[in-house]
Amino acid sequence: MIKIEKVFIVDDEPSLQFFYKKILTIGGFEVAGIASNGKEAVSMFKSFSKKPKVILMDQRMPEMSGIEASKQILQIDNKVKIIVISADASVKEEAISIGAFLFIDKIITVSKMIGAINRAIESYVT
Repeated sequence: MIKIEKVFIVDDEPSLQFFYKKILTIGGFEVAGIASNGKEAVSMFKSFSKKPKVILMDQRMPEMSGIEASKQILQIDNKVKIIVISADASVKEEAISIGAFLFIDKIITVSKMIGAINRAIESYVT
């Protein structure tokens, strides 16, 4: 039996939430949940009975940034792979330094996104 991996989407833009959800479906992944800001992301992550292995995390969001949310989520589960997706390349170094698995520029192709998620899952240590 093939195990379908769950991915958590965190982005405040409804059109990008829809786009990421479509990419995950194409890639054979399941959406664990969708949060619209960092504060909601941390709360939802805490509530998951089975934590997703991968999070697609926007940086610029209301209430709490993706960097701050990533820090808090990694304190809860340091094995989760966070892929920060942002048009703001100036946060790349900070994202990687706080423990994000990968930083991707927001102009992204379907194949690049699926490849990044697969790399994150392959590197996940249970």
